[in-house]
Amino acid sequence: MPKKREKLTETKKETISQELLENFVHMQKVMTNVANKLDNLTINIAELLKLFEGAAMSFTQKQSHGDLEKDKEFLDKLNTLVDQNKTIAKGLTLMEEKIREKLYGPSAEQRISINPKPFPRL
Repeated sequence: MPKKREKLTETKKETISQELLENFVHMQKVMTNVANKLDNLTINIAELLKLFEGAAMSFTQKQSHGDLEKDKEFLDKLNTLVDQNKTIAKGLTLMEEKIREKLYGPSAEQRISINPKPFPRL
């Protein structure tokens, strides 16, 4: 009887070894497929970068001097507008402070500067 047990285990061992070998081969096929797809992806990304570089070169070559002047003029107008907005914001802030003083009285900072309290003597 012990011999039958050994034969059964040898058969199982061979089956397991065969399945492991098949799984290993299948895993290598999958890894090869992944490597090929990564190579294709790398090639596609390189082509896309070349396309972007070509578009950038074309854009810089086609941009005329007149367009640069228009852009400079537009930026100057934007800078003027930003400066005007700063001036308006300062004016609104000052107006808000004056209205707040009329409604609520002088602020705590102004009260301290108007009536400074003496320090207590030790």
